[in-house]
Amino acid sequence: MCWRIWNLARQKKQLEGEEAQRMAKRRLERERGRREAVADMSEDLSEGEKGDVVSDISTHGESNRGRLPRISSMDAMETWTNQQKGKKLYIVLISLHGLIRGENMELGRDSDTGGQVKYVVELARALGAMPGVYRVDLLTRQVSSPEVDWSYGEPTEMLTPRNSEGFMDDLGESSGSYIIRIPFGPKDKYIPKELLWPYIPEFVDGALNHIIQMSKVLGEQIGGAQSIWPVAIHGHYADAGDSAALLSGALNVPMLFTGHSLGRDKLEQLLKQARQTRDEINMTYKIMRRIEAEELSLDSSEIVITSTRQEIEEQWRLYDGFDPVLERKLRARIRRNVSCYGRFMPRMLVIPPGMEFNHIIPQDGDVDGETEGSEEHSASPDPHIWSEIMRFFSNPRKPMILALARPDPKKNITTLVKAFGECRALRELANLTLIMGNRDGIDEMSGTNSSVLLSVLKLIDKYDLYGQVAYPKHHKQSDVPDIYRLAAKTKGVFINPAFIEPFGLTLLEATAYGLPMVATKNGGPVDIHRVLDNGLLIDPHDQQSIADALLKLVADKQLWARCRQNGLKNIHLFSWPEHCKTYLSRITSCKPRHPQWQRNDDEDESETESPGDSLRDIQDISLNLRFSLDGEKSGASGNDNSLDSEGNAVDRKGKLENAVLNWSKGISKDARRAGSTEKADHSGKFPALRRRKHLFVIAVDCDTDTGLLETTRKILEAVEKERSEGSVGFILSTSLTISEIHSFLVSGGLSPHDFDAFICNSGSDLYYSSLNPDDGPFVADFYYHSHIEYRWGGEGLRKTLVRWASSVTDKKAENGEQLVTPAEQLSTNYCYAFKVQKPGMVPPVKELRKLLRIQALRCHVVYCQNGNRLNVIPVLASRSQALRYLYIRWGVELSKMVVFVGECGDTDYEGLLGGLHASVILKGVCSSATNQLHANRTYPLSDVLPSESPNIVQTNEECGSDDIRASLEKLGFLKG
Repeated sequence: MCWRIWNLARQKKQLEGEEAQRMAKRRLERERGRREAVADMSEDLSEGEKGDVVSDISTHGESNRGRLPRISSMDAMETWTNQQKGKKLYIVLISLHGLIRGENMELGRDSDTGGQVKYVVELARALGAMPGVYRVDLLTRQVSSPEVDWSYGEPTEMLTPRNSEGFMDDLGESSGSYIIRIPFGPKDKYIPKELLWPYIPEFVDGALNHIIQMSKVLGEQIGGAQSIWPVAIHGHYADAGDSAALLSGALNVPMLFTGHSLGRDKLEQLLKQARQTRDEINMTYKIMRRIEAEELSLDSSEIVITSTRQEIEEQWRLYDGFDPVLERKLRARIRRNVSCYGRFMPRMLVIPPGMEFNHIIPQDGDVDGETEGSEEHSASPDPHIWSEIMRFFSNPRKPMILALARPDPKKNITTLVKAFGECRALRELANLTLIMGNRDGIDEMSGTNSSVLLSVLKLIDKYDLYGQVAYPKHHKQSDVPDIYRLAAKTKGVFINPAFIEPFGLTLLEATAYGLPMVATKNGGPVDIHRVLDNGLLIDPHDQQSIADALLKLVADKQLWARCRQNGLKNIHLFSWPEHCKTYLSRITSCKPRHPQWQRNDDEDESETESPGDSLRDIQDISLNLRFSLDGEKSGASGNDNSLDSEGNAVDRKGKLENAVLNWSKGISKDARRAGSTEKADHSGKFPALRRRKHLFVIAVDCDTDTGLLETTRKILEAVEKERSEGSVGFILSTSLTISEIHSFLVSGGLSPHDFDAFICNSGSDLYYSSLNPDDGPFVADFYYHSHIEYRWGGEGLRKTLVRWASSVTDKKAENGEQLVTPAEQLSTNYCYAFKVQKPGMVPPVKELRKLLRIQALRCHVVYCQNGNRLNVIPVLASRSQALRYLYIRWGVELSKMVVFVGECGDTDYEGLLGGLHASVILKGVCSSATNQLHANRTYPLSDVLPSESPNIVQTNEECGSDDIRASLEKLGFLKG
């Protein structure tokens, strides 16, 4: 036994040492990368910029230690009121997992239905009651399962305002706050958040459909027939952040993010416990996929909203994509209009969660005596939950120590029970009440929760706490206020002993009902205590510290009364109206973004068409730009052989697009006078995408042109009948440039007219086949460029990439051989291409992505052509996002698309599977790329590939055209 204990201790120490080395290496890499970023920004801060940095530090609290944070601000309210005169805002919130409804929330039902659910529902409700806000949609998962209540299967639920006085004038058709439930994932099954990752694309497509339809409806109601796009899309937690990033990119609207809890911090905490290896942690929590989603959220967000400064300084700084010092330096340069050389950092804002407590009347008294409060309340019978708790106690008159948390290890309930059980004085003075969610039987709980509950029960038995500890099996959300009231009547204390608490909303709730608090010193409670000054902070790992703090508050009645009074006096600083004023004033300061082809600022309102027809039917003439394969250096082609400065390229493109836009507006007016949208459609000026019944997307990443040509011919032959009838259209989606595509088509005897669209350069360029010979074989969609150029680093990014390519050669090359070289002939303004001579010797995609994020360069890195080419494109661009763009731009339904892929493909392969579109996996095609390209990702590919999806079919090995047609028939796209 002794040997075994020694061996376990040795293994634990070894694990801790390895993790310490790994974390030290990460810190060194981040520091080195950020030094390079600062060095690239060659101009030093001027005195004014230094002043801005100092000012920014103070807003983060680094020069404000020990002072109250500025939660309430009359300036914010005045700014907000002035800004919103006459505005009608549409806001989208996303919270995917858990069981979400407006009333009787089942908080604590499981680990996914906790404080975040209450937060987002109350935020949506409060925002909907603010002046200037017309509609708020909270998007979540629709769950139609016998395991849960029927209400979670309802597509729509309106959130009734708690207090709507003064806002009645803003009410209108479709206005207010709503929960919108989007069906995605396994049908008729409620699954935990760790298993939702493969189905995120399906949610994004469904949410995209809802937002587009709602934008048109709101446009017809209040927008003068112009679509009302969301002012922001706000993701809550990593899964919703991933979704919001894709939706924000697809719609070109600003994104906000709130992490609630962060994966890197959780990973470090779990590794410190040394109970599981990194691989075991990832298998249980899918933690690496979660971390990548959080990094992507940093890439795409305008603003990251946190509850505390601790979250910024100690948790977010663990991420490759954020550094507090670099963020302040970049912001100072932006204010001074000094170049950041393509670097971007999201703005971190501390906005504590709000609470609705105007209806709360704190009451004094004792369990047997009369309460001080309304006569109506004192005459009412005691709530049922009181008797459910009191029946546990042999002496119910003693003060109640109340803990309200699900039985999760990180909530640290067992340490609380030990502290209570081993402190005789505390046991004599007080009772302990543990509200640990709802359960029917311990065996029906999840393994982790049941383990914690069993530990609690064993401790109660060990210390013989019967008659002193209450642990009721059931409570409703509506019972929670009564539980707080009962604790306050007994002159009790509320405790949150969690190892780390991102914020601590229950602390605010308890305070509003007159309870002093004892709370962990790790996380949000520090900021809450600084404002409220209504209790004591403890070290959650120190059992004695917990017992001493509780005993001090319970025994010292003057201290208890002073803490209660301070809490009630200051709690208004955390109200929902205060939260929303700050929230709205911040998000409306973001630069407005929306689909650019919808812009119609110069036209008379009387001439504007309805969103149903949209400007797309008229301004599509902007696509009719001649593209010459011999003139790729021109701005029209989007190519730039010399990779010259981003400023010249942007200026050239902007002038060209403005000229085309003005020209197209003149044409559009003539077309409207003729009343002939249909006539224009047949003139050959527009893509034929909208006329197709189905669209087949060929996204097969073959190693050679010969393999791609063979596969393409099989697919074309499989639907020859439908193709000749014109009911089926084709899109070629590839990493190739448009020049390479043209050469490929010519060599294979194919015509550009065999395809309706071409997604090129891994999704950074979009072309259509031209029906007018004078325009050349292809026309470019420049609006797509304006759609994806957000945070594109331009020349600053290109220089960093060239330097990286040289460093790879210096470190790993033998005999002076160039391993990675810039491919100028293959690069465009929105795709920097590099040739890879020896794929096995080049760092994996995750390392390059990390390097760029550390330097605040936001982009999408794609290894393609079996690792022989590297494409770096805008962070909002990809082949899957290009398909969503086609849906938004042309109205092509995603459910009418079929994407053909091989068994594997480029490193953007996972985005092509899943979603509302169907997928056909061609067995035996591209199987050689599996190990080389995908084994180097931070998480297993299996974590994100949907299993048993009805939208995905596989052909037989070495499939022919008959096998492909059979697969399409199985999907219901063709008739047998």
